[in-house]
Amino acid sequence: MTVTLDTTLGTLLDDPQAKAVLDQYLPGASSNPMVAMARGMTLNTVLAMPQAAQLGLTKEKAEEILAEINKRL
Repeated sequence: MTVTLDTTLGTLLDDPQAKAVLDQYLPGASSNPMVAMARGMTLNTVLAMPQAAQLGLTKEKAEEILAEINKRL
């Protein structure tokens, strides 16, 4: 499976390796209460939200995270 910006956040959180990478790049992101509401959203949708910037998630950082996840999957 290849993950992209069109992958849902829930898909990433449900995969232990992908979740570990998310937490590596964005410490505490997977346990943030706002994340539960965004599980069904794609990463592109999440990036469009102002809360993404509050977590430090930019498109560039998301692409970096996805590249690392794809290496591990």
